Amino acid sequence: MENLALIDSFSEFKDDKLIDRVTLMAILEDVFRNALKKKFGDDDNFDIIINPDKGDLEIWRNRVVVADGEVEEPNQEISLTAARKIEPDFEVGEDVSEEVKLIDLGRRAILALRQNLISKIHEHDNTNIYKQFKDLIGDIYTAEVHHIRHRAVILLDDEGNEIILPKEKQIPSDFFRKGDNVRGVIENVELKGSKPAIIMSRTSPLFLEKLFEQEIPEVFDGLISVKNVVRIPGEKAKVAVDSYDDRIDPVGACVGMKGSRIHGIVRELGNENIDVINYTSNLQLYITRALSPAKVTSIKIDEENKRAEVILKPEEVSKAIGRGGHNIRLAGQLTGYEIDVFREGAEEDVELSEFSDEIDKWIIDELSKAGLDTAKSVLEQDVEDLVKRTDLEEETINEVIRILREEFEE
Repeated sequence: MENLALIDSFSEFKDDKLIDRVTLMAILEDVFRNALKKKFGDDDNFDIIINPDKGDLEIWRNRVVVADGEVEEPNQEISLTAARKIEPDFEVGEDVSEEVKLIDLGRRAILALRQNLISKIHEHDNTNIYKQFKDLIGDIYTAEVHHIRHRAVILLDDEGNEIILPKEKQIPSDFFRKGDNVRGVIENVELKGSKPAIIMSRTSPLFLEKLFEQEIPEVFDGLISVKNVVRIPGEKAKVAVDSYDDRIDPVGACVGMKGSRIHGIVRELGNENIDVINYTSNLQLYITRALSPAKVTSIKIDEENKRAEVILKPEEVSKAIGRGGHNIRLAGQLTGYEIDVFREGAEEDVELSEFSDEIDKWIIDELSKAGLDTAKSVLEQDVEDLVKRTDLEEETINEVIRILREEFEE
């Protein structure tokens, strides 16, 4: 087998894997030196000359000429008779360079050598991909759906790199088909064996922040800064923004005329409801804004325990809590304070737990999840609204209202 039969794919490796010439030569030399060590026990006296562009390879073994019968190290020394077969005028003590053909290494060694070469190229390629995507963590990336698994969608970018979008990193309303382009942030890159696993996320708050940077010029230019982002993916999000220029209204700039600017972001996130609020260092005002669209009557802040007691008019309570408790939960995450909502005149109210003899605990718990933990808070709601905000049947809700009215309004 000629040398070219093994290395005819050097140029292919170089073109396909985008490996620079110096790196490819270093990999090739390392592979061949390993093969020489296995065959001859040492590679120090070998010269390897490689031209990866043409696929040329030469291996030369250097030995010292010794008198016949005095050869002690066959790899380092050659007898005078053997040397004169190469060139008739060699003398004892001179250096002899003899070309080694790949066929001299043996067929099995040649196959192993080629496999080792492919492995080294892939290892180098994977290392480069790992470093490339490590630098992209936190950035928006677009890739195409290649195939869909039960627990993840596998994407391919333009260079054929595999990106994993796990089920838990997808927005609940996401639905993908093969060939769809998908946007998300590169959340993590980890080496599994020698292969990098690139994880994309569409549920990360950072994805929403980066969408603001991408879609709103003032955010991209730094005129408006995104101070904090909290999300319940696919449901609701709150974004606090600020501007260092008093002439710029950060909320207005982000939302746009009739929501024109934020519409694309909302659509990208599966119609996620996004509240954009003005950031302020005034904590009371910040909590008030975070609870929008509810109008707050007064706030009492416990800075030591990071709690805030918020008083609202009865008709504002459901707005502050929001569907499924989303609004109050996100307001707490945005401000870093646990928010307790109280109704004006609540001292005349009665806790639902007081009715545990007549109303099952699971029903009370279900109402509490929706922020309805007193008799008045339930009686102030429409039956239709209670059905939407809880998992309770209309019949069950009507029975609860009947009990509350009988007991509470006596």
